[in-house]
Amino acid sequence: MKFSVLSLIGHAPHPLDHRLPSAAERFEEVIDTGVVAERLGFDAYAIGERHAGPFLSSSPSVVLGALAARTSTIRLLTGVTVVAILDPVRVAEDFATLDQISRGRIELVVGKGVEAGHFDLFGLDEERQWDLQREKYELLRRLWSEEGVDWEGEFRPALKNTTTLPRPYAGPPRVWHGSATSLDSPELAARHGDPLFTANAIQPRAAYARLIDHYRERFEAYGHDPARAHVAAGSGGLLIADSSQRAVERYKELYEAKVAQSFRPHLEGRAGYNTPFRTIEEAIADGPQLIGSPQQIIDKILGWHEVYGHDLQSVGVDGFGLGRDEQTETLQRFAEEIAPVVRREAPSALWD
Repeated sequence: MKFSVLSLIGHAPHPLDHRLPSAAERFEEVIDTGVVAERLGFDAYAIGERHAGPFLSSSPSVVLGALAARTSTIRLLTGVTVVAILDPVRVAEDFATLDQISRGRIELVVGKGVEAGHFDLFGLDEERQWDLQREKYELLRRLWSEEGVDWEGEFRPALKNTTTLPRPYAGPPRVWHGSATSLDSPELAARHGDPLFTANAIQPRAAYARLIDHYRERFEAYGHDPARAHVAAGSGGLLIADSSQRAVERYKELYEAKVAQSFRPHLEGRAGYNTPFRTIEEAIADGPQLIGSPQQIIDKILGWHEVYGHDLQSVGVDGFGLGRDEQTETLQRFAEEIAPVVRREAPSALWD
């Protein structure tokens, strides 16, 4: 198993004491965490993209540029790049530039995004989100793999003999497809022989297993080698304590206040927006959150692996309002007490 750390650069008041750091402080914290993740031996660090809600991640390419300058070995991912609302030419240029600066460490996770407001913000029809995603992703593929591209589509002006610059560092970066609720992303990933990144963040495990099963079935149906059907999985946050009881004592108020703060009543009933695991006890027992003792977290990840067969596990430490020292402590405990066991029990050749 490989491991990645994810930040969506949330910028909401602390759920308990209502402190709100400045934007500059949050960016400093996120970049410093990437440096810590590299030092601790994590394989990748990912920055999300959000254009609505209390987040500062509207320009992940800029943040990843800062991270590329501060790191040297860790892979730099997006989580996700919302291709459906962007110009594929701009995406090709921005991330090929990052790929050159980082000397080939950039990988994209693309998706249509989970914030309901960003299609209106960019003047796009949310009803056409999957058509937008499909067309724009397929153009991005061509821009990175071909020169002198002639192209005509529905959602942007035609291109004639177009070569985007710079070219990627050593061929097109790997592109994962983020998958949360719909079969459209697994289908698109399978069609092109790309890897799948399941959100695994809010819903019960069976919901994500359905998407992964569809991906693997269609991957083979499209004629691709099943051994290349790589899967990654997210998680609903990471909180480590010496025992389940200590986790409840230490984090119950924080976890449940954050769930209440994040609840979006206007999206109630829509899959993938509000967690059904409202108490910390429910989250520990059945949720996609990694909360509890190191052994409990090992068991949960390996339980997911039995169902998902995934190669890459993503964790997040800044979603609950932990301070910098506690974030570093949590990542260090994960790297020292959890990751080695899971790597041994579920080896992966991804990135080797």
